[in-house]
Amino acid sequence: MLHLLIRHVLAPFARAVYRPEVHGAEKVPLTGAVILAANHRAAVDTAVISLCTPRRVAFLGKAEYFTGKGLKGRFLASFLGALGYVPVERGNAAAGLSALEAARKVLVAGDAFAIYPEGTRSLDGRLHRGHTGVGALALATGAKVVPVALTGTEKVQPVGKRFPRVSKVTVRFGDPLDFSRYEGMGASPAVRRSVTDEIMYAILELSKQEYVDTYHKRPGDVA
Repeated sequence: MLHLLIRHVLAPFARAVYRPEVHGAEKVPLTGAVILAANHRAAVDTAVISLCTPRRVAFLGKAEYFTGKGLKGRFLASFLGALGYVPVERGNAAAGLSALEAARKVLVAGDAFAIYPEGTRSLDGRLHRGHTGVGALALATGAKVVPVALTGTEKVQPVGKRFPRVSKVTVRFGDPLDFSRYEGMGASPAVRRSVTDEIMYAILELSKQEYVDTYHKRPGDVA
């Protein structure tokens, strides 16, 4: 019921207020496993992808968001579940493997899963080198990858701002990428890197950001 409320009431209301400009949504396969690989500009990106994609999309969410107590905690868990969030532990290598496994299960079930290959929000506006988890998922599941470019979300919710503002947002979906030519080669780090770089280049073509061939430092990382 909560999912229906979000899909048929909250989503149309948000689209009416923000009027996102969407290009290429018809390129997203309506059935079967698909990975949406997007650049990451702001905390609101996940909501924007959910609103503009023509099918339900799953995302990874911090497990602690689902463990709150009381009415507020239960509501938050239900709300995030209705949005498509999958709870995972984060913060170490084991957690990273757990996250990939959770994503793999979504794709094996034939559903859509969204991922930010940069691993964190871009604080300098540039597109950074992608982590190879997206390549590993595509190779392990055979899912097609649809590149997604978000523009303007950093103005809707600038870093440090709690509440979103009304500003122009553009979402561009690219042509699905098929990596079946690498079938059986998913264990190769070189192949995973090649697939990931191809995905990042497709995102770059859509977003027109400056590209930096280094990983983005997470907030709080020591230089």
